[in-house]
Amino acid sequence: MAMRLGFARRLLSTSSFASQLSAPAATAAATAAAGSDKPAPIPSDTLFVSGLNKRTTTEKLHESFSQFGQVVHAKVVTDRNSGYSKGFGFVKYATIEDAGKGIEGMDAKFLDGWVIFAEYARPRPPPGQAPTQDTFTRRSGY
Repeated sequence: MAMRLGFARRLLSTSSFASQLSAPAATAAATAAAGSDKPAPIPSDTLFVSGLNKRTTTEKLHESFSQFGQVVHAKVVTDRNSGYSKGFGFVKYATIEDAGKGIEGMDAKFLDGWVIFAEYARPRPPPGQAPTQDTFTRRSGY
């Protein structure tokens, strides 16, 4: 289910598809695709950024998000063998307010030619604790 929602969100955010819809219709379609079964995100000073180009660097990520507040740390997660981006990363802001501005400014925007998505990062479960059902469904793709 989460995979389908992500696909619908990406489809609606692409410029060619979104330009065919009027703004109110696009908003209504995005709201319907998101569904109401997803809990509201818990605000955090750290953002999870997905949809990154494999050539996006940590420096480029830091530079792009620093327009919206004081970035304490940015990290693009890379593949050990190739050194290229795995397609996601994290941005830590000084305050939660700056993180909110970062989401507003960069969510569904282009970075290095790709549409990226920014959302509040979910905290990791403590070591030894079983992952939640939501974590399982996101990792398995069901």
